[in-house]
Amino acid sequence: MKILRAGTLIDGTGAPPVRDAAVVIHNGRIEAVTTGGGSASPPADIEVIDVSRFTVLPGLVDCHDHLAFHGYELVRRWGLDEPQSTHHLRTARVASQILAAGYTAVRDAGGLDAGFRLAIHEGLITGPRLVLSLGIISPIGGIGDRISPSGHGAPFLNDPSLPPSVANGLEGVRTTVRTMVRAGADVIKCATTGGASSRAGHGPKDRAFNADEMRALVDEAHALGRRVMCHAVGGPGLRLAIEAGVDSIEHGCYLDEDPELIPMMAERGIFLVPTLTVYEYHRESATPHVRERARALRAHHLESVQRALTAGVKVVAGTDAGGHGHPNNALELEHLVAAGMSPMQALQAATSRAAECLALEQEIGTIEKGKWADLVVVDGDPLRDVRILQNPGRIKQVWKGGVPVTHHED
Repeated sequence: MKILRAGTLIDGTGAPPVRDAAVVIHNGRIEAVTTGGGSASPPADIEVIDVSRFTVLPGLVDCHDHLAFHGYELVRRWGLDEPQSTHHLRTARVASQILAAGYTAVRDAGGLDAGFRLAIHEGLITGPRLVLSLGIISPIGGIGDRISPSGHGAPFLNDPSLPPSVANGLEGVRTTVRTMVRAGADVIKCATTGGASSRAGHGPKDRAFNADEMRALVDEAHALGRRVMCHAVGGPGLRLAIEAGVDSIEHGCYLDEDPELIPMMAERGIFLVPTLTVYEYHRESATPHVRERARALRAHHLESVQRALTAGVKVVAGTDAGGHGHPNNALELEHLVAAGMSPMQALQAATSRAAECLALEQEIGTIEKGKWADLVVVDGDPLRDVRILQNPGRIKQVWKGGVPVTHHED
């Protein structure tokens, strides 16, 4: 048993911070949370960790990342610039860095195979808890169709650990969902629109899939106990995803253009993962059509987030990192605050609300009895300035399952 004595505790529920709290940890889980300090000495067999000069938070969660992506260039997307062994080692380093930054759970939105989850579980590498989608299911011509402008396919399309994600027709989408689940997918990722970085001719408001295909995809995923996260930026495809009953909308930049959609999301409990960080990158893209799309949607994106918050939609944090490199995941919290969230709401977007989005709210996301002891010890008060979470020097300790996995000296 261990006791972590905190100077300030922010438990992730949205409750006010508590001074002089203690977190009791047993067998990797939180046994109790006590307040008021106390002068009584604990039994000799209990380890006491004094972090009374710091703030303790729940482990942070990124609901949309691509750990195995390391650039948008075709040579990187196709893995032509280095041996696969080097690529995997690079990805393992990213996983380790994300954990050290205080992110103890990540939902990967495509590109990472189930071997990484196993490697982390067995202690071969360090990294966050992983919720995997494996690939992005779309029809021919959609964002999951990895064909070059010349019509050639990526050389690793036959990797059985990352099954082909192009699906057409009712039987096609059902089969692809089942195949993803067989290969280890915890969540099903799909796309009903193009995006800012999609090929020219398939933009943010261009639809992918029809209504019958989307209903079949969602039905099959739910029948297999998997939630559906859907890349949907705007136009008819955005409405299609919401009407089909997906569990989270990724991006949702043009939600403001259809007044029925945000109330529909709130009523149905559909999460919004706006991924503001990636569009900051796209607005400076060297590719003209990407840059123009990202700049055109900015005002709509911010308005959509603000309307979603007002309507009670659960807005959660996700960076969509990978293609634009791997910046500190907490950068998204800064953007969420700039979009209208309070710092406390932004922290919830990366803790309790994020855990709920991942269907892990019984296990992680708050500092409460029975949850895994996934904790971050921070030098400073993120409620005064959420940007301190981007500073590696401010992250003093990271705990995962009751074990300190990183420890930075003062």
